[in-house]
Amino acid sequence: MKKRQFLKRLGQAAMATSMVPFAARGQELFPELPPYPSGNGEDFWERIRQDYALKPDYINLENGYYCITPKPIMDSLQQYTQMVNYQGSYYMRTRQWDDKEKVTARLAKFVGCAPETLVITRNATESLDLIIGGFPWQPGDEAVFAVQDYGSMRDHFYMVRDRYGIVCKEVSVPNHPKSDEEIVALYESQITPRTKLLMVCHMINITGHVLPIRKICDMAHSHGVEVMVDGAHAVGHIEVNISELNCDYYGSSLHKWLSAPLGVGLLYVASEKIPQIWPLMAEHNKEPRDILRLNHTGTNPVHIYLAINAALDYIQAIGIQRKEFRLRYLQKYWSNALRNVHNVVVNTPLEADRCCGIGNVGIANLKPKVLAETLMKEFDIWTVAIDESNVHGCRITPNIYTTTKELDVFINAMKTLAKRA
Repeated sequence: MKKRQFLKRLGQAAMATSMVPFAARGQELFPELPPYPSGNGEDFWERIRQDYALKPDYINLENGYYCITPKPIMDSLQQYTQMVNYQGSYYMRTRQWDDKEKVTARLAKFVGCAPETLVITRNATESLDLIIGGFPWQPGDEAVFAVQDYGSMRDHFYMVRDRYGIVCKEVSVPNHPKSDEEIVALYESQITPRTKLLMVCHMINITGHVLPIRKICDMAHSHGVEVMVDGAHAVGHIEVNISELNCDYYGSSLHKWLSAPLGVGLLYVASEKIPQIWPLMAEHNKEPRDILRLNHTGTNPVHIYLAINAALDYIQAIGIQRKEFRLRYLQKYWSNALRNVHNVVVNTPLEADRCCGIGNVGIANLKPKVLAETLMKEFDIWTVAIDESNVHGCRITPNIYTTTKELDVFINAMKTLAKRA
């Protein structure tokens, strides 16, 4: 899709979702809260902000680690917790699996895959490590991934290398690529007849760079290579349809941008790939094509899984397209204001179809750690330093409760520090 077409579609989507009255769904779901304004103006997002209990000590621009759960979802979590505790083992032995199956089916519909290909996990790391550790490796097999990928998964590939004798091949994704084809060719350059698995980020966590997943998957499959997608930051952030990506495996953390309670994620495995993955822990009486054989963890916090329902209620009431539009708007608000400032380096692509809510920015001759510490100490802005893999700056991750006034504080702080550099 060309950039002009993308922006047109994005604008149409935002208008369409803004026409759906949030009050019609939101007020029905959460009647105890003040009404939600119609439309997509600042008054709507100011009302959304009221759903969050925010610490007044600092401006939180570090939602990428864990997005604060809004009060309506927290209230539902408390109710689920009390219900499970009240019923005790009766609930756990009679109803929990049926309830979890219903949540899984609803989640699968939200991310665009069949329920029998999805399981709920604790986070993206667990999801993807289940695949890396359970893949049918043979000595000499090759895995391809990027130096910008999340460290936990890279570390697991190295462990598999030491255990099974596989070969790990890394690429470095440019912060500002010229085209999708440049990125696809970068991964393709490392593929040989021995390559078995390619890992790629849907959205690179340290820069917010959205990669052309479908093009990468199609290329890899043309060489007989399977693809595992790290979607830790994608679900609940941008519109995700796993079936359209043509990947073999997909993992995400739901306590990030879906704003589910801390400690839930998802794992998708293409149905034909399920039998070849070895489970981490044994599960009895499960057929080879039953994805639940990969998800045995013993007694689990079912109340947290049930609260995914409330998270889906909340995001579907807002509209994922409207949320995506807002997050991209907030990122562009601050990054566009800083891109041409002397001594400021923005490490996130400019193109709207290559980014959304996550951004990364640094200052010349200033270590990211010092930048993060100074932002907090002098300006009461909380963020995180990134100083690795061709990315040197602070990751900036506003959320839908973030105001443009707060971003103005950040912009002015960065301009002040840039003059000192």
